[in-house]
Amino acid sequence: MSAYSERSRQELLTEQETIRREFEDLKSRGLSLNMARGKPGKAQLDLVSDIFNVFQKAEDFVSDGIDCRNYGELSGLPAAKRLFADILGCRPEQVFVGGNASLQLMYDTIAKAYTHGLLHSPRPWCKEETIKWLCPAPGYDRHFKVTETFGCELITIPMTDEGPDMDAVEKAIADPAVKGMWNVPKYSNPDGVIYSEETVRRLASMKPAAPDFVLMWDNAYCIHEFEGDFVEFPDILSECAKYGNADMPYEFASTSKITLPGAGVGCMATSEANLDYLSKLIGVQIISYDKVNQQRHVLYLHNKADTLALMRRHAAVLGPKFRAVTDALDREIAPLGIAQWRHPKGGYFVSLNAMPGTAKRTLELCREAGVTMTGAGATFPYGKDPQDSNIRIAPSLPPVEELEQAIAVLCTCLKLSALEKLLA
Repeated sequence: MSAYSERSRQELLTEQETIRREFEDLKSRGLSLNMARGKPGKAQLDLVSDIFNVFQKAEDFVSDGIDCRNYGELSGLPAAKRLFADILGCRPEQVFVGGNASLQLMYDTIAKAYTHGLLHSPRPWCKEETIKWLCPAPGYDRHFKVTETFGCELITIPMTDEGPDMDAVEKAIADPAVKGMWNVPKYSNPDGVIYSEETVRRLASMKPAAPDFVLMWDNAYCIHEFEGDFVEFPDILSECAKYGNADMPYEFASTSKITLPGAGVGCMATSEANLDYLSKLIGVQIISYDKVNQQRHVLYLHNKADTLALMRRHAAVLGPKFRAVTDALDREIAPLGIAQWRHPKGGYFVSLNAMPGTAKRTLELCREAGVTMTGAGATFPYGKDPQDSNIRIAPSLPPVEELEQAIAVLCTCLKLSALEKLLA
């Protein structure tokens, strides 16, 4: 099997005819498969559904003398703070435990900055003439939407094998209008990159021109290996504190892909000074979050060691799904030279870069054949991929047998769109 770039026009036309027949056959099967979002599959949800059995007696609702069924403890149960601090490697005093979604805490942080300003803000961000925001891309579409919603000018920072292009970051933060930066530092969404120690050090030691610059550190996949051993990762709070930037990072995590996405627990970790400031603002909108759910997770997960043991059981479910995707791409697409992709060892996505100018067409063909995927461009600010190349594959939801069908469709559509481009 030779690369498409090495074939004659007549050979490409013959190949196009063959692939078009394969595509029409796939369309005729009436498939309805979904790889659009990184949702845990049914087997993973079944794995943890016994979490609802942890309350056996009235005393189970009491934690450190606190009845979690009642009002109070805005920043979360102390036991829940200890659990997240254990997992993240920070101190319990730095942890704020909220509701089921870490994204809500991220949105709230930006909203409070916009309406009131942050601890070191000279004024609320709504009174700034311009707010600019750094967005490593490919990246997480929901992050970009949050800052776009508040009128921020989104600046694309290219991703590398080490994390974001730090030369570009350090140049950008010289502008006082640049107020912050999104990060998924471990198994980044969607590339699956782990920030290198050097990248973490350079981020932690930055001296932005804006006094209230925010390092938004979404550590969504901090313990989410599906292949190999757990990879230790630096605590961004202590790293920033080393360089006099204790108030710069806001770290977020949740149990969404540890227990139940719709009924998990999210947290924010930052300096005690930041927490004191934000708690006063958050306390106006809510008396306390769902502490019964926090206690449920404390009783179920116990500590980092037991949580890692649970994650190994998740890995046994996820690993074969990711291998089904990358094995098919290695077999069907690699010899043709029409796309590149990473082989992640954790996280929830496979990031594929198709031939420039073909991502939208590939996904359009996938939809015709009954396979739903994240829209082209979603991994870039404003939903605009300048190369029309990146495709985010989410293998976690379908069972392996459905996933194999879906990836067969994707491979066929990649071939067809590449042939159309080459023959145009």
